[in-house]
Amino acid sequence: MTYHPNPHKSLLVFGGIYSNLEALEALQATAQQLGFSPEQIICTGDILGYCADPEACVQYVKDWGIQIISGNVELNIVEGADDCGCNFDKDSRCDVFSRTWFPYAKEKVSASSLAWLTTLPSHLSFHFGGKKVQVVHGSYHNCNEFIFGSTPWKVKEKNFLDCDADVILAGHSGLPFLEKQAGKTWFNPGVIGMPANDGTPRVWYGLMLIQDVDITYQIRSLDYDFQEASRKMLTNGLPKSYAKTLRTGIWDNCEILPSTETALQGIPLYTKGKEVFTG
Repeated sequence: MTYHPNPHKSLLVFGGIYSNLEALEALQATAQQLGFSPEQIICTGDILGYCADPEACVQYVKDWGIQIISGNVELNIVEGADDCGCNFDKDSRCDVFSRTWFPYAKEKVSASSLAWLTTLPSHLSFHFGGKKVQVVHGSYHNCNEFIFGSTPWKVKEKNFLDCDADVILAGHSGLPFLEKQAGKTWFNPGVIGMPANDGTPRVWYGLMLIQDVDITYQIRSLDYDFQEASRKMLTNGLPKSYAKTLRTGIWDNCEILPSTETALQGIPLYTKGKEVFTG
């Protein structure tokens, strides 16, 4: 699907709502404070996930009118699958927990929301700041492929070649990062539904700012009512470990993470107390 943003206006980008209504409400308030209209906002997918408000989040995003692609969770719910399609190893802790939160999300999503989810594109492409941008969930080749900052550049490079893009805007991995090589940029602004395993309850989004004839990228933290989001997870019988993660900022496990990212668990992102990374 092709998207045509205003070439003179910056973009707000984010991923992974994960059924976290409190974070979604906080992000919308922040977007309004910063002056971003819905046409200038892009989500890399996974409206649905671990938290307690799947139906409310789908309706909220639908009414907001932002640009959004399908994540693997939406795709699997639309297809009537029995699992989230997150590419977790069988019988891993993440896989076991998904047997609770995925059926919950599947049950709560209404027929009208399900119908709307079927209309979401799997990719989005547009030109911005003189660059061709491709929006993907995991990677261009696979919706549920985990791409991290430490993922070898040759893996990322093949994505750029195959989709003929200068910039890839991606989600799925849950961790924000920015990497530039050989005139190409991989930008993952992070997710708002879960913290980034850095020992703080903050969640993350990004900005793509037009400056002169180039794009400047920012990764920004977002504060929200994580206590309420955690409380609702417990009230609805969702995994206690994930509810705890909302409060502590520490993931239950590092099963999906490469060793580089695992070693960073509990270390506040970028510099302690600094809420914005610019690159």
